[in-house]
Amino acid sequence: MTITESGKASVDGVELTPKEITFPLPEPFATVEEERAHRKAKLAGALRIFGRLGFGEGVAGHITVRDPEFPDHFWVNPFGMSFRHIKASDLILVNHQGEVVYGHSPLNTAAYVLHSAIHSARPEVVAAAHAHSVYGKAFSSLGLPLAPLTQDSCIFYDDHAVIAEQGGAVVFEIDAGKEFAAKFPSGKAAIHQNHGLFTVGETVDEAAFWFISMERSCQAQLLAMAAGEPHHISAEYATYTREQTGYPLAGWFQFQPLWQEICATDPEIFD
Repeated sequence: MTITESGKASVDGVELTPKEITFPLPEPFATVEEERAHRKAKLAGALRIFGRLGFGEGVAGHITVRDPEFPDHFWVNPFGMSFRHIKASDLILVNHQGEVVYGHSPLNTAAYVLHSAIHSARPEVVAAAHAHSVYGKAFSSLGLPLAPLTQDSCIFYDDHAVIAEQGGAVVFEIDAGKEFAAKFPSGKAAIHQNHGLFTVGETVDEAAFWFISMERSCQAQLLAMAAGEPHHISAEYATYTREQTGYPLAGWFQFQPLWQEICATDPEIFD
């Protein structure tokens, strides 16, 4: 680094001056086909990330995303396929009647019942995520809301539900899915008692990141409760923090480092 006669610094002959910063945003799409391919790739990537984080539990767990052309249809991972091996071409398209209309793999009935109910009841929800993650399962057995104990948990402050109905039972019945959706009319997440976590978003990125963050917040709260009597963040500060870090674009943005990693290590997700 050198200092010029005018008093300005330079590195390798390039004067150091303020630069215009371009903040990354979700990309626009020229065609519905392009948007569909993007959503499917993000879904495959999110599923692989869930697998990498240990969220798989046998055949349980699913992430869905609406089709951009047919909003009463959603893409979902096939029943019985490892999260860590899924490619965009493996995904199946399901309508709200539970019929597979694209692809030949079987559908997880619980995925259809829960996700179709949420997608039908909440048109603003584009993607939804659920998995039998260890800390989410453990925390759900308490029947408690997530407390504002950390900056990260404030994302969910007054923005998630605890649902006791159907808790612990395999959700196979249409009416059970509708009951779950009725108890989750707003908010970014639900704790289904004795079952686990369920998150939603305007993008796959957002829904997936909320799930990851909520799982870790459940882990942090369980550790804090085991160690003693944790102090809660005040309602004022928790609300302020949620408003700064818990909106849809923030969720989308926080997923991007994970997306960058999975694209670099698993480029076959686009196949």
